[in-house]
Amino acid sequence: MELRELVSTLNDFASLSLAESWDNVGLLVEPSPPHAVNTLFLTNDLTEEVMEEAVQKKADLILSYHPPIFTPLKRVTWKTWKERLVVRALENRIGIYSPHTAYDAIPHGVNNWLTKALGACTSVPLHPSTAPDFPAEGTHRVEFCTDNEHLDAVLSKIKDIQEISCLTSLPARVEGEEQTRVSLNCSQKALLEVVALLSQNSLLYHKTEILLLQKPLLPHTGMGRLCTLSEPVSLSDIIERVKSHLKLPHIRIAVGVGRTLESPVKKAALCAGSGSSVLKGTEADLYLTGEMSHHDILDAVANGISVILCEHSNTERGFLTELRDVLAIHLKNKINVIVSEKDRDPLQVA
Repeated sequence: MELRELVSTLNDFASLSLAESWDNVGLLVEPSPPHAVNTLFLTNDLTEEVMEEAVQKKADLILSYHPPIFTPLKRVTWKTWKERLVVRALENRIGIYSPHTAYDAIPHGVNNWLTKALGACTSVPLHPSTAPDFPAEGTHRVEFCTDNEHLDAVLSKIKDIQEISCLTSLPARVEGEEQTRVSLNCSQKALLEVVALLSQNSLLYHKTEILLLQKPLLPHTGMGRLCTLSEPVSLSDIIERVKSHLKLPHIRIAVGVGRTLESPVKKAALCAGSGSSVLKGTEADLYLTGEMSHHDILDAVANGISVILCEHSNTERGFLTELRDVLAIHLKNKINVIVSEKDRDPLQVA
């Protein structure tokens, strides 16, 4: 499969518009075209050891969940390990693609996989994603009524304002008088100019409505998950379930004030990777994530919420096996999809 066709198919699998605004997702390294992809190599973190494995296994494209290029590179030399990744990729004609938080948000993504650690449960996103294409333009809608005498002058001035769209005017009857109802979409910046213009005529301004245009929420899509277990389970049983699902001999646990290992868990909030900002303020019996700041853990515990930490990438890496099988079907078995054997969390328990 040609690289650009594969990238398009991967984008269909998980729209990059769902990624967080701060993220760096998509095709990060592209060999000169044409570039055929026979082997797609999956990894959670692209380290130099993993890169050598990809070279040995003749990968044509690396899908690295975490983007190996995040902060801008000012040069590409042999001096730093991230620069060397780019050099090795281009020398061996290997592309690099990263989905990161787009895979966090999708219903069939990383967080959905992590919910399986809890057992039977229902879940909803903690921070739902919004549709990327609606409304098509503008952040606000402004509607007002004016008499026909002033209509042309008002419309003329409005058309001079930048970042205005969907400008329409329709006949309207207001308090028994024939008038025209004007509707327009505009940006936040343009809104200030529209309001300034309309406020010059108090009668016109008092017949003005300003609506905030909000994009519809996407079902089952977004950051984090709030899970309701089918049956309450003791914290100690949840610990064993998490260890089993993530294949970990040890996890870290902070027991909430007033709770014990035998306290029941009915609601759990989770976030793969680093969960502090996503989980903060959520009411639950348990927080499950890879890592949290010390003070956020203290806050949770003080509020009677227990915290399970498994290290950052341990809450993500296991998804790759499931992803391999799903992508094979999505790509209609046109290419070989393999998972790195060298990829691992950098932290160990000594």
